[in-house]
Amino acid sequence: MDQPTRVEQPYRPVMTNAGLDSTSEVIGLNEFNEEVNGNIAVERALTIYLDKREIVTLMTLGNHPELLILGWLHNQRIVRDIHQLKSIQVDWETESVAITTHSKVDDLDNKLNHKTVTTGCGQGTVYGNLMEELDKIRLARPRLKQSMIYQLLDTLNAHNEIYQRAGAVHGCALCQNTHIELFIEDVGRHNAVDAIAGHMWLNRLSGADKVFYTTGRLTSEMVIKVALMGIPVLLSRSGATQMGLDIARKMGVVLIARAKGKHFMVYNGHQDIDFDAIPVRLPASQKLNTRQSAKMDHEQPAG
Repeated sequence: MDQPTRVEQPYRPVMTNAGLDSTSEVIGLNEFNEEVNGNIAVERALTIYLDKREIVTLMTLGNHPELLILGWLHNQRIVRDIHQLKSIQVDWETESVAITTHSKVDDLDNKLNHKTVTTGCGQGTVYGNLMEELDKIRLARPRLKQSMIYQLLDTLNAHNEIYQRAGAVHGCALCQNTHIELFIEDVGRHNAVDAIAGHMWLNRLSGADKVFYTTGRLTSEMVIKVALMGIPVLLSRSGATQMGLDIARKMGVVLIARAKGKHFMVYNGHQDIDFDAIPVRLPASQKLNTRQSAKMDHEQPAG
């Protein structure tokens, strides 16, 4: 009798499971001087200690701290092999995370000496000379359909749970076709993208067939991190920066901005998109009436 094939489980460091609630209840006064129950996002400090050495403090919602730390280490190229990590222990009483490795991180001083403060909300930080790393990356060439982009945007509308309750956060999603693999919200888009990178690293997921969605701007930091994750398509409901576009052109990242409803702007990679669902163009007068109606609906108080 044949022996069953043994499936080797991917290596995982010892980790806590210390996720916290992302919002807290508060009472505020509205424009009518009425008390209203609501929610606000909870921003927490989390200081990273790598082999007892203090590295940096991140500001985060704290809902996925272990994935955030994994992705941060991976995207910064501080640790390149997950087998090097022994444990990740988050302790909210001390607002810290202790990372231990099986062997000391090589060239850590040099990596930390090269620091760039980015434009991310809450200000992200990029360590090391990641531009040299980008020269080695070869991204897959995707083929996208306009109809698929619309279906994905419709699916994404059901998310943004924390934003809908409390605002003040950005969301990022790892998508495959119209399926959402993971949706993460945090106070800064750089934290959300790092948490998704941690999920991919932990579960050995390839980025070649994925689309990355963000509610935030398509800055140089976002394009760099998505390229490092091996993802060839970056989609956002917000705009892009010139440096983000320059790097997308260099790396071959398909850059789609201002994606909402039936509207989007392709700033790089239009040749990889099949425009199979071009919407009907509205007359200018109808566009104005539609915008005014939407504005009135938005300003109506909830019943």
